[in-house]
Amino acid sequence: MSPSSSTGGSKGGSGAGGVMTPGRIAVFVVAVLTLVFIFENTRHTKIRLLIPEVTMPLWVALLGTGLIGALCGAYFMRRRK
Repeated sequence: MSPSSSTGGSKGGSGAGGVMTPGRIAVFVVAVLTLVFIFENTRHTKIRLLIPEVTMPLWVALLGTGLIGALCGAYFMRRRK
């Protein structure tokens, strides 16, 4: 097959970039909800970490807690296999 006879897999000129698949819509919705969550939780809060007390935006504290939980879950799921 020569390069001049290849169509490249897209017909009609619109290409695959203009198609809104359910996966792309879901990612867009999650991104918008994440931005809303961040902008709604910008107030600083005091958090005690054993002895020191730190002040940080609430969304940073919640994100850190979520990441720690996700890492622990991934670790225990990997050990089960």
